Amino acid sequence: MDDQPLTIHSWPQAILHLDADAFFASCEQAIHPELRGKPVITGKERGIVAAASYEAKARGVARGRRLFEVKKVCPDAVIVPSDYETYSLFSLRMFEILRRFSPDVEEYSIDEAFVDLTGLRRSFHGPYRMIAKTMQETIETELGITVSAGVSLSKVLAKVGSKHGKPKGLILIPGGDIHLYLQNLPVEKVWGIGPNTAAYLNKFGIKTALEFARKDEKFVQKYLSKPYHEIWHELNGRSVYPVTCESKSTYQSISKAKTFTPPSKDETFVFAQLSRNLENACLKARRYNMLASRLIVFLTRQDFKSAGVELKLSLPTAFPAQLFGPLKEGFKYVFRQRVLYRQTGVVLASLVPEKSLQFTLFDDTRGIEKMTRVYNAVDSLSERFGKYTVLHAASLPTKLQSQHEGERGDVPGRKQDLFKGENKRQRLGIPVLKIKV
Repeated sequence: MDDQPLTIHSWPQAILHLDADAFFASCEQAIHPELRGKPVITGKERGIVAAASYEAKARGVARGRRLFEVKKVCPDAVIVPSDYETYSLFSLRMFEILRRFSPDVEEYSIDEAFVDLTGLRRSFHGPYRMIAKTMQETIETELGITVSAGVSLSKVLAKVGSKHGKPKGLILIPGGDIHLYLQNLPVEKVWGIGPNTAAYLNKFGIKTALEFARKDEKFVQKYLSKPYHEIWHELNGRSVYPVTCESKSTYQSISKAKTFTPPSKDETFVFAQLSRNLENACLKARRYNMLASRLIVFLTRQDFKSAGVELKLSLPTAFPAQLFGPLKEGFKYVFRQRVLYRQTGVVLASLVPEKSLQFTLFDDTRGIEKMTRVYNAVDSLSERFGKYTVLHAASLPTKLQSQHEGERGDVPGRKQDLFKGENKRQRLGIPVLKIKV
């Protein structure tokens, strides 16, 4: 709807949510112009759909679907390996464009952002619709991808707007029109409300977002926890979640997973993948000075069924050497002989700040101090020469076999077409455009 002449009180705050349309596939179409208008699918290296263009979605292709199934419903699909390096570069450029309009930009994910537009109508001599539209056009002109946007009084409502208008949509939801966008929106489609909470709300006759928003606050306080009370406020146009510009500095949990092809039933190789997951997760935990109190281990079979186990740690830690014992214990519990596995993963859970750790009389403090010095050296080498400069012996088998072999292991173009002076590990932060002349 049009940006109507509103009083200043109609927009006490203006939050924009921007969501790139079929981001990975759109990046491929941007750098390969010959793919525009064609059903493009990324994920060739994994054997499943990582992302699909809208042309592919229109043919029934969905994320997570196996590629051999895709070829049945869309035989002319163009399937390419995922080029995450290039997608990250597009993401950085997109966020840089947004910061030309507002200093308050929250990078929510690789292809999503929240932007605080409050008060910018005077600076840009126009309404919020014009500002958001200019953002969209600038991104499309400079990057060759399209984005959808929603503008409203809160983050939750802005996200409702961006999802409502996909692809390439722009929806403004002022205070007086909130009910129009919530009345037919299933409550489980609201950002932050999962299927279990939706099922719980259904027991009270709450099926839509509007029915939830119109519930009395006493009801919300009585039957729901704080996060859903905050969502209730947001749905009513009262902003609770601020646009956070700072980089994330703390975590509740850290997860690392790795998919490999072909799948493997080799116990040593599968455990090596799990060991590498652990090293990557611990590296990130040490970077943020966090320690894990629980370790979750999981394996995914070739038929996509997963099994996992959770282990409580006797002492919070971020050192792989202290976690290999629990890791082996969890691995033995979930691993089955003669079963093909395609993915491994670990989760460091119940993270606590390193400075909060209290030792007991029975803890080996001298050993922990020595281990701290060792991992400080490992982190220093990794920062200087690359993440996998130093590996534990248990992770070494991952270096002996490519993560993705065979036809599905095609290498993305950015890793093949190197500029002079580049190598496989060191490349300039720019994508390579494929232009036929």
